[in-house]
Amino acid sequence: MNWKKIAPLMLVSLTVLAAGCGKQEAKPANPASPAASASPAASAKPLTDVKVVLDWTPNTNHTGLYVAKDQGFFEQEGLNVQIIAPGEAGADAMIASGAAEFGVSYQESITQGRIQGVPLVSIAAVIQHNTSGFASPVAKNIKTPKDFEGKTYGGWGAPAESAMIDSLMQSEKADPSKVKNVNIGDADYFTAVKRDIDFAWIYYAWTGVDAELRGEPLNMIYLNKYSDKLDYYTPVLATSEKLIKEKPELVKAFTAAAAKGYQFAISKPEDAANILIKAVPDLDAKLVMASQKWLSPRYQDDAPRWGEQKRQVWENYANWMLEHKLLEKNLDVDAAFTNNFLPAGTK
Repeated sequence: MNWKKIAPLMLVSLTVLAAGCGKQEAKPANPASPAASASPAASAKPLTDVKVVLDWTPNTNHTGLYVAKDQGFFEQEGLNVQIIAPGEAGADAMIASGAAEFGVSYQESITQGRIQGVPLVSIAAVIQHNTSGFASPVAKNIKTPKDFEGKTYGGWGAPAESAMIDSLMQSEKADPSKVKNVNIGDADYFTAVKRDIDFAWIYYAWTGVDAELRGEPLNMIYLNKYSDKLDYYTPVLATSEKLIKEKPELVKAFTAAAAKGYQFAISKPEDAANILIKAVPDLDAKLVMASQKWLSPRYQDDAPRWGEQKRQVWENYANWMLEHKLLEKNLDVDAAFTNNFLPAGTK
């Protein structure tokens, strides 16, 4: 996976979300799955075709979806699900336009999108707490935001990047003007830090775990350690207001199956990792397994059930964005997310 394409700041606006990638379908359901062993009558029942679009290259954020397909959970809910990668328009735009019924999105981009009139709704938090932050090789000696002074940050020029760095540095009375910002283009984290930058924004579950496997230790400054407002949901499963209004039972069925998939990944991380590896054999199997073991207990974490979202989390981050002039007006928080389609059985 190209780490920069899934970094959270890439998703602050719909234009930043547009990462080109061809369609990718999951493998057929496991012959030993519950759906495969269903009765002829059940198997003959027509399934509703549904597309779910990923945010970028398949990774362990998406494992629950691949498990739900492989184990027949989607079919049990009457769905024939096709997992696809985002086209030129980007994941959020595809969901909003109806090109895909569901997708993987982020609280950041849904917040920004709704302010711009894009009617997206988050229906489940894939991970309960923000696992992203600023990473740097240990040799750079960047242990706190104050250590950003005199260093070079590698990013993509999105307004949220500067705002995030400023916010963290100001909390330690450091001077953000002493940070040099450069655009690293298509270079990944490991290439960039050896070439022309000191730190970058990553998800630990993938790039951090990859660093461990490579024997390249890093210092990690997690965003949520410096402010509750930065402990937002990233990523989430999303759909459109239109689908919720017109086909609520479809939304309920999809969410129920996805919840089963993520519960499977929580309780059986190795089996779940193998399902992802089987579906996407081009992935580094060793990295997938290690990442899955790190991430599985973090899907639900301290929430009463997988997928649960708190109003305060949405309100906090929207207020942070507003304070840093990343939003033009207040977010209608209650319209941006819902827990109504989560099955009670995932508690």
